[in-house]
Amino acid sequence: MAREGILSIQSHVAYGHVGNCAAVFPLQRLGHEVWAVNTVQFSNHTGYGSWKGSANSVEQIREILQGVEERGAFARTRAVMSGYLGDPQLGAAVLETVARIRAARPGALYACDPVMGDVGRGFFVRPGIPEFFRDQAVPQADIVTPNAFELAFLADRSIDSLEDALAAAARVRRRGPGLVVVTSLELPGAVDEIAVLADTGAGSWLVRTPRLPLTMSGTGDATTALVLGNRLANDDIPQVLQRSVSAMYELVRLTHEQGAGEIELVAAQEAYAHPPRLFEVERVR
Repeated sequence: MAREGILSIQSHVAYGHVGNCAAVFPLQRLGHEVWAVNTVQFSNHTGYGSWKGSANSVEQIREILQGVEERGAFARTRAVMSGYLGDPQLGAAVLETVARIRAARPGALYACDPVMGDVGRGFFVRPGIPEFFRDQAVPQADIVTPNAFELAFLADRSIDSLEDALAAAARVRRRGPGLVVVTSLELPGAVDEIAVLADTGAGSWLVRTPRLPLTMSGTGDATTALVLGNRLANDDIPQVLQRSVSAMYELVRLTHEQGAGEIELVAAQEAYAHPPRLFEVERVR
């Protein structure tokens, strides 16, 4: 019998771990079949300042998606996941695919990582992408995983406290998603910690971990993958949050320990299914 799976539409790099190269392996390690559609084929992520390769055209990506559909995969797709989008037209193709999958497989989830920018860097995507996420993608998503900067844009309000984050997450959730997971929260009076918030209609929960002195590309892609993978296996949102954040902490910890220039995605693989340390979950609403 053909297996069910996850359709992941993201970038690809030959060297390092971002996009599908950060998301696919954790999902596989959690036991999920993944069908990866690569939006770009680059030598490495653009943070290095130089890279080789090219982006696939929207027409090429639509053709690939059509081929996946012709294999009967859409009826077996449990979830669609998307991350960085280089062009609003590509975003439209993603949403069209989500609609076709939901028609073929009612109940299929859409997990959207609304990659737009970050605190200190501001927006780093092309014009029109933030508005696409806010106005089109987020209302169609079941799960969204913004960082604090992206949440502030999506909710059109500043975030200076936990109360602000809760209000902003609830505002975004009321537009469509059932689960909003906010990463990279810096809370007042907790300079040595970083927090992740999960907000649903039934409640909100927070997990705090020690702050490690590094910022790496690919962590958001891996986080979204872990949240989706754990959510598909478990309806208990506090457990989904706890396992996802605890696994990510181990990934970042190992990367910091090794002094690596890329996230230690393979070295941390045991943590995806069996986090060595489970951080406390705090109910905040």
